[in-house]
Amino acid sequence: MTFDELNINTPLLNALSDMGYVYPTPIQRKAFPVIMSGRDICGIAQTGTGKTFAYLLPCLRQWKFAKDRFPQILVIVPTRELVVQVVEEVKKLSAYLTLEVVGAFGGVNMKPQALAIENGCDVVVATPGRLMDLAYNGSLRLKNIKRLVIDEMDEMLNLGFRAQLNSILEMLPPKRQNLLFSATITADVEVMMRDYFNDPVIVEAAPTGTPLENIEQSAYEVPNFYTKVNLLRLLLDNDESMNKVLVFVATKKLADELYAELESGYNGKMGVIHSNKEQNHRFNTVKQFEEGNYRFIIATDIIARGLDIAGVSHVINFDMPEVPEHYIHRIGRTGRADKKGIAISFVTEKEQQIAIEELMKYKIPMAALPDDLEISTILTEDEMPKVRMKELSAGKHIRREEGGGAFHEKSAKNKKVNFKVSHKDKMMEKYGKPKSRGKKK
Repeated sequence: MTFDELNINTPLLNALSDMGYVYPTPIQRKAFPVIMSGRDICGIAQTGTGKTFAYLLPCLRQWKFAKDRFPQILVIVPTRELVVQVVEEVKKLSAYLTLEVVGAFGGVNMKPQALAIENGCDVVVATPGRLMDLAYNGSLRLKNIKRLVIDEMDEMLNLGFRAQLNSILEMLPPKRQNLLFSATITADVEVMMRDYFNDPVIVEAAPTGTPLENIEQSAYEVPNFYTKVNLLRLLLDNDESMNKVLVFVATKKLADELYAELESGYNGKMGVIHSNKEQNHRFNTVKQFEEGNYRFIIATDIIARGLDIAGVSHVINFDMPEVPEHYIHRIGRTGRADKKGIAISFVTEKEQQIAIEELMKYKIPMAALPDDLEISTILTEDEMPKVRMKELSAGKHIRREEGGGAFHEKSAKNKKVNFKVSHKDKMMEKYGKPKSRGKKK
């Protein structure tokens, strides 16, 4: 089936032709008729299978020009990088339409975004927090929203956006179409769908956790951080095919530590991005990577959802993710558009690998460590064994040494003895006879 065989109008077909797209992907082919019918939908598709176009094409196909120019389509995504990418996709698809799209995300001045929306737009793509800000200050009016798209809802819930999502869903008009697209559907997502969606149709392009066929997976068992650093250097130095590599780590702290370890050897050829980095730094790092100026970048899981970069040759899991589904998102950055990709994992905790393999129903092949790999015995502070004080059993007291805190006997004048002297005794001592206070009146 080609795009011509779907119920797509000429402006969209012309835009797809300009981009060189002829055949819809499975998720695009399956989702299009369901969305066109007006039903709520939950689309499950692995990263890199074209789910952005799967919801944009039918939404734009049904969009109609309105004079008031209040937004009709609302797309909510978890990260600012994903906002930028979805906005770019909308602009490409609407090249032959008189349609305005605005992207909104935090970390920058809100006034330009508010002004762009107030001037009139048809599509808004936003992160939950900034969307709430714009709605509360009156810049964004939601009364005309006909279609709500939530992309990567599971990640938004992981990031703690549950309260914002609930508030947004309560503010939207009750008569609307709800579209949800993600690579994984968790129990929390199912609860949200049950509360706010109207009998959604489940469209699945590939079962959750299925390993992507275009990606060759392997793993090394590595004992500690510094041995991982040595192995990463060895792989980069000995394999010229590693020309566009994404290195995923577990935390922002580890990302910075790894960057510091590698900076001297790969200065100017590598970058690092995580949520603590400024927006301009993150965008510039991705741009340098896309243009081939950076050979590899170090990133955290939160950023994994917002990276849509063509031609990634390798994904290296420097740390295995604690959430098994995140592994699917990570390796899905390579092997895109029918190209082969390679995913390499450094395993320290076998439990994490086992959980991922159970999710995928696939055993990751283990590779032998290179003979010339230097095994480090140095441990980071986080890797050092934790020493815990023995807790005293209940009711057991510590015997104190005799003698107390002082190391000499106090002088007589410093010895304090507390006793009470009556008024009668004071008067007797002062006047030699009892003296009364006087008669009470």
